[in-house]
Amino acid sequence: MQIRISWPTGQITATLEETPTSAALARALPIISTARTWGEEVYFETPVSPALESDAREVVEPGTVAFWTEGDALALPYGPTPVSRGDECRLASACNVVGRIDGDPRLLATVRTGDRIRVDRLQGPAQGCRRAAEPAATGRP
Repeated sequence: MQIRISWPTGQITATLEETPTSAALARALPIISTARTWGEEVYFETPVSPALESDAREVVEPGTVAFWTEGDALALPYGPTPVSRGDECRLASACNVVGRIDGDPRLLATVRTGDRIRVDRLQGPAQGCRRAAEPAATGRP
């Protein structure tokens, strides 16, 4: 499944793997939340509370889409955090890995604490048509 994460100054897409956490997120979409930043990580609360999965990790690659179960939040690291050792992406604690950002994760550097974040499912041939499509365009440029 592919999602779009948007904020006032930008947007990215991400591809989610099939995991119990990504299934819970899919059922909750669209999600609207408020961004927080922690070093070079963006995170925001969601309405889902999945359990920690057996393959949860604390150190991930930049661009990983992770779910922080202790905070019911999506965590999007794009570089070092305050607890990183060197250039690694170390999360606050072990998180469920749910996917990868498509393209350059450093675009997240434009997110500011307090920004409105919206997460939507992108429809495509592999996603089926069970959910309603995104709202129609307004015709504005």
